[in-house]
Amino acid sequence: MISANNVTYRVGKKALFEDVNIKFTEGNCYGLIGANGAGKSTFLKILSGELDTTNGDIAITPGQRLSVLEQDHFKYDDYTVMDTVIMGNQHLYDVMKEKDQIYAKEDFTDEDGIRASELEAEFAEMDGWEAESNAATLLNGLGIETDLHYSRVGDLAGPQKVKVLLARALFGSPDILLLDEPTNHLDLDAIEWLEEFLINFENTVIVVSHDRYFLNKVCTYTADIDYGKIQLYAGNYDFWYESSQLLIQQMKEANKKKEEKIKELQEFISRFSANASKSKQATSRKRALEKIELETIKPSSRKYPYIDFRPDREIGNEVLTVEGLSKTIDGVKVLDNISFILGHDDKVAFVGTNELAKTTLFKILMGEMEADEGTYKWGVTTSQAYFPRDYTEEFNHDYTITEWLTGYSQNKDVTYVRGFLGRMLFPGEDGVKKINILSGGEKVRCLLSKMMISGANILILDEPTNHLDMESITALNNGLIKFPGVILFASHDHQFVETTANRIMEFLPDGTMIDKITTYDEYLANDEMARKRFVYTANKEEDEN
Repeated sequence: MISANNVTYRVGKKALFEDVNIKFTEGNCYGLIGANGAGKSTFLKILSGELDTTNGDIAITPGQRLSVLEQDHFKYDDYTVMDTVIMGNQHLYDVMKEKDQIYAKEDFTDEDGIRASELEAEFAEMDGWEAESNAATLLNGLGIETDLHYSRVGDLAGPQKVKVLLARALFGSPDILLLDEPTNHLDLDAIEWLEEFLINFENTVIVVSHDRYFLNKVCTYTADIDYGKIQLYAGNYDFWYESSQLLIQQMKEANKKKEEKIKELQEFISRFSANASKSKQATSRKRALEKIELETIKPSSRKYPYIDFRPDREIGNEVLTVEGLSKTIDGVKVLDNISFILGHDDKVAFVGTNELAKTTLFKILMGEMEADEGTYKWGVTTSQAYFPRDYTEEFNHDYTITEWLTGYSQNKDVTYVRGFLGRMLFPGEDGVKKINILSGGEKVRCLLSKMMISGANILILDEPTNHLDMESITALNNGLIKFPGVILFASHDHQFVETTANRIMEFLPDGTMIDKITTYDEYLANDEMARKRFVYTANKEEDEN
């Protein structure tokens, strides 16, 4: 068990947390949620001992081992993958290395023999002989192939490093596990493996994540950070959201009834306070009025942008026809004879590990890149708005936010443009911010404002949830669900895809594509069958040719 006892943490004069009391017990997974800047990562650092509290203390059950998902992706570059993972249990690793050093001595003394015997006993007690096998199981589960287990971490690609650091945190069944955004940079298979691992994990887990589907899958409790306090709710993220909304509604309704009672009493007092025959009743009602206290509804510190894509024109039956698109980049065939036709009700999620194929297709459809072969044709009633994966160039200018968005608006009225910015949490004074100094999340919200103001009836979005907080992701998700036009999008957010898409297109590593009219969960449930059918069809066509 790990607990925070009267914990206060100040940054300058500002109290990020004040008098926090909370216990995290064995056998539960806690989702730590809160608005950006609420202090989720800071609280994990306080729990791990990386940061000292201003007041109060953190207590851990004596003898329990705490493990943290490291955020420094370069820290273990000089170590092998295997050593890095085993270092997740530092004491076991130290015993292993000391034992190896003793056995490597040429002048092996009696004292060395005694020490080696002690270390062997301790090593065995910690299941040291199974260490490499257990580490390999974690690495393989996360998608790190066996031939990389003894490579240098520094030689791995970025996403592979993330998986190694995650395996390091999970190694040796720690008593308390702290995970800050563990699904970042993980592919679908790795996320599913991690979900199953945490569901079956018997000790204490505290996790911060923007992935709502992940939190719903693994969490038994939700710890909500708001106004410097942490409120604990039984249940996953969706249960917290519904509970918190219901609580606010109940408080509003209770206040409404009290306000009606107050008004009734005030009217009675006003009418009869000067009437001698009614004076006693008026006095009693006045006393009753004084006893009524309205509950103060403290609104959440969370801010939800208002995302509403409204097409200027209804889309016709002819939307998009793609025939035989192929594209080779740096000698690799990224798109191989891609063909499909879109209908006016299609909301298409492009999935799969071939990220370059998705982005390449979107760029071709938006005229930013030419295909080597094939054609595409947009319907005459269509208009497109595009959210690119890489939008660096878009913000390499000295414009203010208002000037930048006005450039994309047919209506040049400043009040009209600022209305769109206000919906995206840029109040009046923020309109004069320079676009080249915006944060990642602010840039995304600007791009979404640009898409809204365009009035397009087709939206193309390439990983739009990157850099967004949970509130903005929820708002975007809801905005796309109710959008009456056509959507083509790529996203790694499971819930985002499942709730938005009615058609799935998966790019395979060879540049070919599977196209299914189905929901995401149904597609995943039949994934292996779909792949087998696709391979069979491709082979059959090849034989016939």
